[in-house]
Amino acid sequence: MSAVAFQSVSKIYATPHGPFQALDEVSFEIGEGEFFGLLGPNGAGKTTLISILAGLARASSGSVSVMGHDVQRDFARARQLLGVVPQELVYDPFFSVRETLRLQSGYFGMKRNDAWIDELLERLGLADKAGANMRQLSGGMKRRVLVAQALVHKPPVIVLDEPTAGVDVELRQTLWQFVAELNHQGHAVLLTTHYLDEAEALCTRLAMLKHGHVVALAQTSELLAQASTKVLRFKTDDALPADVARQARVTGRVVQLPAQGAAEIEQVLGVLRAAGVHVEDVEIRKADLEDVFIHVMETARDDEVGVPA
Repeated sequence: MSAVAFQSVSKIYATPHGPFQALDEVSFEIGEGEFFGLLGPNGAGKTTLISILAGLARASSGSVSVMGHDVQRDFARARQLLGVVPQELVYDPFFSVRETLRLQSGYFGMKRNDAWIDELLERLGLADKAGANMRQLSGGMKRRVLVAQALVHKPPVIVLDEPTAGVDVELRQTLWQFVAELNHQGHAVLLTTHYLDEAEALCTRLAMLKHGHVVALAQTSELLAQASTKVLRFKTDDALPADVARQARVTGRVVQLPAQGAAEIEQVLGVLRAAGVHVEDVEIRKADLEDVFIHVMETARDDEVGVPA
């Protein structure tokens, strides 16, 4: 039995400009105990898919199930098996952290689970904030509480929707250590993130969405193995020649260029020297998941993913 199954899921929204198809026949499954990544640019349909999974939106067609329970026909049971950490910082300002977790436990019919609440507070760095009102917490601390709320009923399926967006390095490390332990204990994890280094390190399998279509679905190791190119990386303060700039990924002073081999790398460096571009900290590395992601998004033709010409 799959932990989560999406079967031909489509979602169409009515807009003032006509119908908008956010998802189009999306199908994939997540196995029990699997750490699965759902990637895609903004507007690809990731949050819509998670909203349907959590019962916050209804699919126009298709079906979604959690541990075999349909999220529409058997909503109460499906929701009990699911723990969702949303993108938005949603909280009740009238309760302390511990009261918030006790209330959340009550929603799922759990009683006398203070020992587990104490463990969550300790593992997520919230022990000294247990009595603090939610309004007094920083954004990072509020996000830690959202994670604790999602885990308070010990769900077998954990959904993390951009859980580390805008949080500090300490929380990222604390969260991933804890979630990895839960995954090793058998909890299935569905992660959406724009931090592709996190997805590469954590997820055993990935799906990539573009315009509501699945354009890649494979083991993370398989996707990385398909990236046969190397990447030339260097720093410069100078403007790049136009033909080089068209291929480059530039972040501040850092420039990254795909390169097939030593001859191509030397050719690029020769072009840069001839143009008077001074380069520093030159290195050659293997392609990573970010390189693969960019390649998949660029090569998935719009006519293949349902985008009008």
